[in-house]
Amino acid sequence: MEQIFHSRGRQVKVEEAFILMSPALSREHARSAYEGFVTRLRDRAEALPKRLRQVADFALSHPDDMALLTAAQVAQRAGVQASTLVRFAQALDFSGFSELQQVFRARLRQQFPDYRERIESLRGEGAAGPDMARVLLEGFVAASRNSLAQLEASVIHTDIDRATDLLAGAQSIVLVGARRMFPVVSYLAYAFGKLGIRAVLVDQIAGLGAEQAFVARADDVLLAVSCAPYTPEIIDIAADAHRRGVPVIALTDGPLSPLARNCLLWLEVQEADYGAFRSMAATFALAMTLAVATAEKAQADD
Repeated sequence: MEQIFHSRGRQVKVEEAFILMSPALSREHARSAYEGFVTRLRDRAEALPKRLRQVADFALSHPDDMALLTAAQVAQRAGVQASTLVRFAQALDFSGFSELQQVFRARLRQQFPDYRERIESLRGEGAAGPDMARVLLEGFVAASRNSLAQLEASVIHTDIDRATDLLAGAQSIVLVGARRMFPVVSYLAYAFGKLGIRAVLVDQIAGLGAEQAFVARADDVLLAVSCAPYTPEIIDIAADAHRRGVPVIALTDGPLSPLARNCLLWLEVQEADYGAFRSMAATFALAMTLAVATAEKAQADD
C-alpha cells in the first residue's frame, strides 16, 4: 500500500519525502539559486518562444510540482513535450531539466520548517530578550513603511483609474485570493458590501473555488490576488475566467507572475519583509484605494 504523510497542507508520498529530507543546500544558497533562476527568466522572458513561456508560467505557478514530479509528469501538466523542458532549462543556462529541478528541490527543502526558522532568524537579529517587543515592532513598521514607499514610487495611477472604471461598471465583482492573500479579498468583500457594491467572495469551502468562481460572466469582473509563491488554484481560476471572456483584474507582484498572463489588467504591488515575514501594508493600501474609488465612480454613474 502506498504510504503518504501530510506536508504544508498537501499529501506527500514516501518517495517524495526522501527528496525533502535529503542533504540540502544552505537556506541562503537555496534562496539565492532560486532567485537567480527567476532573475534570468525575467530578463529573457520576452525572447522565449511560446512553448518555453508556457513552461515558465507553469514553473512559477507550480514550483512544488517542478520539484517533486518526474520530467514526464511536469511536461504533461504543463501541456508540452518532455524535450521542451530540456530546451527551457538550457535557455536559462542549465545543462538540462535535472539541473534545473535541483533548484526547485532546494527551494522546497529550505522551506522546512518555515516559520520556526524565521523565528530563529529574528532571534539572531536581536529580536529576543527584554527588548523583543520594541525590536519586532520597529522591524515590522520599517518593512511596512518600505512597502508603502515602493508602492507610491512604482504605481501607475492610470492603471488604477482603469481598474476602478471596470469595477464600477461591473454587474458583480468576484473576489479570489487564498492563504496570506485571503484577508485582502475578505476585506474587499466587506468594504464593497458596506459601500453598496455587489461582490461575491470565493471562499473555496469544500474545495469548490473553481465552481464558485464560475458564476462570473462577461459583464462581471473577477479580481484575483496572488503573489509568489503563487497559489495554483487562484492561477487556474483566473486563467479559466480569462478564457471565458470574463474581465480579470490582478493584484500581483510583477510581470512574470502567472496572473499577469491571464488578465485584462494587472496592478503591481511588492512587499518588503522583516525576518522573512512579509508586510501586507501596501497590498491593503491598494485594496482600500480600489474599494473607495470604485464606490465613488459607481455613485457618480447612478
